[in-house]
Amino acid sequence: MTRSLVPLAVVGFLLLQSSGSAEAAETIIRFEARAAQSGDLVIASVTDLDFMRPLIAAFQDFNPGISVTYIEDTSNNLDASVSSACADRGFFADLVISSSIAQQVRLVNGGCAREIGSPVVANLPDWAQWRGELIGLTYEPAVMVYNKAAFSETEPPRSRFDLIDLMRQSGDLNGRIATYDIEESGVGYLFAFQDSTEASTWGRLIEGFGRNSVATFCCSSEVIDRVADGRAHIGYNVLGSYAQSRADKDPRIGVVLPTDYTLVLARAGYIPREARNAVAARLFLELALSPRGRTILDGETHLLTPLSGPAALAGSGGDEEPAFRPIPLTPALLVSLDRAKRAQFLSQWRKSVTPPTP
Repeated sequence: MTRSLVPLAVVGFLLLQSSGSAEAAETIIRFEARAAQSGDLVIASVTDLDFMRPLIAAFQDFNPGISVTYIEDTSNNLDASVSSACADRGFFADLVISSSIAQQVRLVNGGCAREIGSPVVANLPDWAQWRGELIGLTYEPAVMVYNKAAFSETEPPRSRFDLIDLMRQSGDLNGRIATYDIEESGVGYLFAFQDSTEASTWGRLIEGFGRNSVATFCCSSEVIDRVADGRAHIGYNVLGSYAQSRADKDPRIGVVLPTDYTLVLARAGYIPREARNAVAARLFLELALSPRGRTILDGETHLLTPLSGPAALAGSGGDEEPAFRPIPLTPALLVSLDRAKRAQFLSQWRKSVTPPTP
């Protein structure tokens, strides 16, 4: 009998919990082993399953006896779960992958991870690994997305300077700019905090957001949905992997890599100290950065990798090439998580972005 290349069983369920004004959902999906089971790999991640499914399939091609359980959650919920497991010295997952890299560095710095112990670490650029325990798996720019119909007679903004000017000059953007809710989204908070340290445009940018009643959401997909159907004309600081993957299939969407600078995120993975199958977790990380894994990540998912991303994005800015600024996996990221600094930063965001109560 010929075995199918798709999982033999996929079982999902949702555990819904209230999270402020939005609902966050944890999804757990199991991919059964394709041969006599020899082990189980539990992966906890914030990455949409559609983007991880090809890697999981490739992993089971090489390891048919290992079942894979995939836990997908929002970044803040995932951080709370793995932090609690680490504090209690309990098991939660064999591998944790998140785009909220400041939280990942905090966990690794706090002794929640074990050394990966793989030659693949040495192949990565210095900015994409920390202490041999945390490694960057992707190379994802933070981009702007725009509704093509809304800009059919004019150029979309190509930089933050353009966006600021447009917000000042046009009355058409009121309520039609979308970005992350940085209090709900770990990666949204990270991008916003990095913006505040990278350029002098930050104050004018969030002032423009407030003046134009910016709409905020938990996730890239929600921002992109609103840009696609025209409810928003511009989406700011969206993960480029999600944006480009959607734009390939949806002609209503355009993608811009800001020419003043383009932040680049490497969503990072580590093997928890209490992992039950650290060997399988290491094999998964090695696969992701192998030639087979790079072909998958560089393909339709547009996740790219730190090994192939710079070359893949070369020339993507057209006449004016963006300045790519990878965010290093270092303890410097912990500054953004300092309670006093976070409170001060969010207070500035609320005062500038949240419209005053009548």
